[in-house]
Amino acid sequence: MAEFRIAPDLVAAENDKRAAALKSDYEALGATLGRRGVDIEAVTKKVSEFFVAVPSWGVGTGGTRFARFPGTGEPRGIFDKLDDCAVIHQLTQATPTVSLHIPWDKADANELNAKGDALGLGFDAMNSNTFSDAPGQAHSYKYGSLSHVDAATRAQAVEHNLECIEIGKAIGSKALTVWIGDGSNFPGQSNFTKAFERYLAAMAEIYKAVPDDWRLFSEHKMYEPAFYSTVVQDWGTNYLIAQTLGPKAFCLVDLGHHAPNTNIEMIVARLIQFGKLGGFHFNDSKYGDDDLDAGAIEPYRLFLVFNELVDAEHRGVKGFHPAHMIDQSHNVTDPIESLISSANEIRRAYAQALIVDRKALADYQDSNDALMASETLKRAYRADVEPILAEARRRTGGAIDPVAAYRTSGYRKKVAGERPASAAGGGGII
Repeated sequence: MAEFRIAPDLVAAENDKRAAALKSDYEALGATLGRRGVDIEAVTKKVSEFFVAVPSWGVGTGGTRFARFPGTGEPRGIFDKLDDCAVIHQLTQATPTVSLHIPWDKADANELNAKGDALGLGFDAMNSNTFSDAPGQAHSYKYGSLSHVDAATRAQAVEHNLECIEIGKAIGSKALTVWIGDGSNFPGQSNFTKAFERYLAAMAEIYKAVPDDWRLFSEHKMYEPAFYSTVVQDWGTNYLIAQTLGPKAFCLVDLGHHAPNTNIEMIVARLIQFGKLGGFHFNDSKYGDDDLDAGAIEPYRLFLVFNELVDAEHRGVKGFHPAHMIDQSHNVTDPIESLISSANEIRRAYAQALIVDRKALADYQDSNDALMASETLKRAYRADVEPILAEARRRTGGAIDPVAAYRTSGYRKKVAGERPASAAGGGGII
C-alpha cells in the first residue's frame, strides 16, 4: 500500500462535495457524445490509462537569467522532491513516474527505490547534465561538452552519461535523455562541421552503453544558452542523429524548442512516419523556450499534436510508444499546482483527440473539403471533456478537483514548516 502525503479521507470528503454534479455532467456529456457515435466509457478508460512523467526539477521554484525568487516549502533534495511528486500523482492519478536529473538528484539507488516503492512511484527517463558545471569536476563545460574541442572534456561528458545509465539501470529506468547546450555566440567561434562530428562520435560512445531494452533520446533546441549557433538546433539535425546512431536512438520533442509559429504537429507526424519519435517534453511557449505550463498559451496546438498521436494510435503504427514527460519552470505559481494543472491539460488534449471523428476527417481530406476537415477537428476541440477527466481521476482514487483538494489539505503550509526557507538566489533556472 502506497504512503499517502495527503489524507485519503480528505480527498474522499472533497470528492463527496462534487460527486452529484460530476455524475450529472458526465451523463450529459455521455449523451452528447453518444449522438456522435462516441462511447464515453471507452474514452474514459483510455484517459485513465494515459500517464505522463513529472520532472523532479519541476517541483522546485524556477527562475530566469536575471533572478530567482524562492517559494515556500521548497524541496531540499531528491527525497523531498519525490514526496511532492507523490502528491501530484495521488490527486491526478496521471503521473506515476518521475524523471530524474543527474547530478542534481544523485543518491543511493537502494534508497531511491525504497522511497519510490513507499510512495507508489516509479522512475522514468534519466536526464544527464553537461550544460552546467558540477562542484569539483575537472573540466568546464563553458565552451561545450560532447562537442568540445578538448578531448578530455568530451570524455568527461561521455562518462557522466554512462554514469546516468548505470544509475538508471539500478532504479528501473528504460531511457536516457541527452540535451546539450553546446554552440557558439559569435560567427567564426566554432567550426560547424567539426563540432557536429565530435558530437556524433561522443554520442556513439554513449549509444554503445545503452542497454538493448532502453532508448536514447536526443533533444534539439533552436537557441540558448548559445545564441548564434547550436549544435543540435532543429528536428532535422535531431533526425540525422537518431538515424546515424541506430535503432535505439530516437528524437525527443520539447514543445518550446522551436522557432515561433513552427508547425510542431507536422514535425511530430514526420518523426512518427519514419519511426523516430521518441517522446515529448510538454510545456508551453509564448516567445521562446519559456517552459510555461502545458496548455497555458496554445491549448489548440497541444490538441493538434495529440491529434497526430491518436491518428498513429488509430492506424496501429508499429512500435509506437512515445514517452510523455513534463518539462517546466514555475516562477510565479506553486509548482505542485502547476504540475497538477499541466498533467490534466495533457490528458484533456488526449481526450479531445480521441473524440475526433476519424472517418469523417478522412473523407473530408480525400475530397479536399478544407473547411469541413478543419471543422471536424474544431468540433472535438470545442467539446468540454472535463467530466471525462474528473471521472477518470475519481475512479482511480484521485480528486475530482485536484487543485481544490490540494489547497484544502494545507500541504504547502505543512512542508513549509518542515523545510528551511531557501535564500534568495541569483539568476539561472534550477
